[in-house]
Amino acid sequence: MEFMKDPRGIEERSMAIIEESVPELQSLALEERRVIERVVHTTGDIFYAGLVRISPGAVAAGLAAIRAGRSIITDVNMLKAGLNASRLKKYGVTVNCYINDPRTAAEARQQGVTRAMAAMRLAAPELDGGIAAIGNAPTALFTLCELINHGTASPALVVGTPVGFVGAAESKEVLMKMAVPHVTVPGTKGGSTIAVAVVNALLYLA
Repeated sequence: MEFMKDPRGIEERSMAIIEESVPELQSLALEERRVIERVVHTTGDIFYAGLVRISPGAVAAGLAAIRAGRSIITDVNMLKAGLNASRLKKYGVTVNCYINDPRTAAEARQQGVTRAMAAMRLAAPELDGGIAAIGNAPTALFTLCELINHGTASPALVVGTPVGFVGAAESKEVLMKMAVPHVTVPGTKGGSTIAVAVVNALLYLA
């Protein structure tokens, strides 16, 4: 069986198929279109083209944070592992995840909260001007939104795509009502792969 073997050719053809399949993307600004195309490419699901929500100025805010070498905080290590290492290095961007930090576990036990919540509180000082990427835990997104509202954290961009049937849709509804620049996927769909796709799209665009 004949099949494509060139990695660049495969990606270029994939993106062309996405553009052909979702012509309405052409009405978007180029950078927003690239973010959505990356999500569709990552999931292999054209349906996602109509799901991704990008608030006004969100892409520009994310690009500025990356170019300035600001930190990226993730809720889980899976998301951290998926980010493009060479691009992160190029811009001097540090990625941290505190889900397995001993301080997180101790705080979670003491306060009776999830580790994702404790990890986000621990990360708050590093978020100023940076990017928060939450792809797994709704409790992390709820907590981040509270921190922002209380002035304890001030990220330049929130990529909030937690997945699941308990709290995921609700946490993203909270995010979409906030003034902070954000990229999300309403409802129960989402996941770390979606957040990775969004952040990697920004890294490529930068």
